[in-house]
Amino acid sequence: MTFSIDSLITQKGRLLATIHETAKWGAKGVWGTRETETGVCRLALSDLDKQVRDWFVKETKSLGCEVKIDQVGNIFAIFPGKNQGKPTGIGSHLDTQPNGGRYDGILGVLSGLEVLRTFKENNYVPNYPIALVNWTNEEGARFPKSMVASGVWAKQIPLQECLNLKSLDKVPVSFGAELKRIGYDGQTKASYLENPLAAHFEIHIEQGPILENEGKKIGVVTGVQAFEWNLVTVKGRSSHAGTTPMNTRSDAILTASRVIVMAVETALKHQGLATVGTLQLEPGSVNVIPNIVKFSLDVRHVEDEILATIMAEIKQKAEQIAQENVDSPHGKPLSIDFENITSSKAIKFNNTNIKTVKDAASQIFKQDEIREITSGAGHDSCFTSTRVPTSMIFIPSKNGISHSPEEYSSPEEVENGFQVLLRTIVLFDEMRALQKA
Repeated sequence: MTFSIDSLITQKGRLLATIHETAKWGAKGVWGTRETETGVCRLALSDLDKQVRDWFVKETKSLGCEVKIDQVGNIFAIFPGKNQGKPTGIGSHLDTQPNGGRYDGILGVLSGLEVLRTFKENNYVPNYPIALVNWTNEEGARFPKSMVASGVWAKQIPLQECLNLKSLDKVPVSFGAELKRIGYDGQTKASYLENPLAAHFEIHIEQGPILENEGKKIGVVTGVQAFEWNLVTVKGRSSHAGTTPMNTRSDAILTASRVIVMAVETALKHQGLATVGTLQLEPGSVNVIPNIVKFSLDVRHVEDEILATIMAEIKQKAEQIAQENVDSPHGKPLSIDFENITSSKAIKFNNTNIKTVKDAASQIFKQDEIREITSGAGHDSCFTSTRVPTSMIFIPSKNGISHSPEEYSSPEEVENGFQVLLRTIVLFDEMRALQKA
């Protein structure tokens, strides 16, 4: 007798209830009148992160999972299968931005949990193990390197570089020290070789307006655009705001402002994106011309070559702007430095995985309700894709808003995404059994 996915009984609404239940660990940023209409602030390796991690471990163990914690705090909850073999991975993250919402990352982990709950309640045993993964510090909000722990697992980021990362707290602490403090410095090797997956699937909110604007139910993610983060430092000369004539100033904030506008215009010219998300200046006094300005610059494009062109042009023009004071007999030229924080090449996801997601979505929706889409944001799937077959599922985001308390996907959209993920995992597992993989 052939198994039918439709024979699995699911609990409609439970996933959304779990999303709201876990939001109690960090609920912040009221945007509506209902209790659930807040965002979440749950920074990586904070006390709140520990609490949701403890809950996650307890929940998955109650389903019969073996829980492994690796050297950078990634949690692998492995649901047993009929056969031995590398687990099929479902992964995302439970950490948020300081001003985050209830769905970014969280939807992916908790949708995976709902898949395992559904298997358990239906006495369904997959052919091969399923690993539900909570990747550490995906956001890069507290420790300024996004997707760092999945990067270590993929051997794309050195272990010690991750453990030595300093937080952006008022009193900085290291990533490694915080892992120990909250009890998540695991013994499993943070490596795709010692702790392997057969594949990686991730469901996520789109974080943009495309699916909603086009009236699509599901996004089948074919890849992720390239991005580069830099910390830009402009150095000038401090002086009194009232006694220093304009033509003798080496004003770091004025130069930085011109560079920022130029960077956005340059990216726009090449159909790319440029964003300044942080800005610091010294000495930070009302009547003193700043001598040091530091700002982050996030530049993105769907093609590696064009991103490289944008960055080269920005750096060349920035140097010209910084040197413009050289023609003044009084003002001194400023210096400008670009320090790369992190980079990610454009990602092309695995064709078999993409087809599996598309086939799963086609079991529920019409073809004109499904859209292939390139992700504008980075995800842990960027790093997993360098080592194992990977793809993603998107659901619509209301007004395209994310990294905000007002981040929202409807109950129907949340349920739709879960149903596609459930079918994706079953289809992929059945394919592995046929191939004896």
